[in-house]
Amino acid sequence: MEIVKVEKVTKIYGKGEAEVVALNNISFTIKEGEFIAIIGPSGSGKSTILHTIAGLEKPTNGRVYFYDKNIYEMNKKERTILRRQKIGIIYQFYNLIPTLNVEENIQLPIELDKKKVDQEKLLEIMKFLEIENRKKHLPNELSGGQQQKVAIARALMINPTIILADEPTGNLDSKSSKEIMELLKKANKEYHQTIVMITHNLEMAKLADRIIQIKDGKLL
Repeated sequence: MEIVKVEKVTKIYGKGEAEVVALNNISFTIKEGEFIAIIGPSGSGKSTILHTIAGLEKPTNGRVYFYDKNIYEMNKKERTILRRQKIGIIYQFYNLIPTLNVEENIQLPIELDKKKVDQEKLLEIMKFLEIENRKKHLPNELSGGQQQKVAIARALMINPTIILADEPTGNLDSKSSKEIMELLKKANKEYHQTIVMITHNLEMAKLADRIIQIKDGKLL
């Protein structure tokens, strides 16, 4: 089943001599259960694609569909709810709340949605990511790899339709990077989680089911 459809999307920043074409007439689809890697050099438009899919960057032209609904026909509040309930986002720099412990960071999206936290699921995800013995630690008491595991756990906790991972290993050493990639692959296979990951690392991208290459805002 097709989850996301990016249709003839162009994104332009600035005007006149300052104009930058970040995305140039891009089209592709994402199907349920896929693990897709989007690769390209810095400034190629990778992050812009991810932010466009997430409803954070309205395209200059073109449409982005989540199932059959054009997300840019939604208002800002509707897109925020869509992200909170259906889209898990993993950032390079983790984006954890420094004053909340591991457990509190993971369950934060559920609480923001005013829903009851499923404690059994919370424990299952922490065990899956091997952070159950760190649940009362603050982010600054964790390694980079452990912080990224918390970010992954937070994304999985909402049972998202899709996870968007923005350079999830970009701030980690090679050992932690390999571990995070193995966990994402495991989440894809065991949780049947649809994942779109952007990276500049071809070796990491090879672990995905499909690679989309972008350069100068165009698909190659």
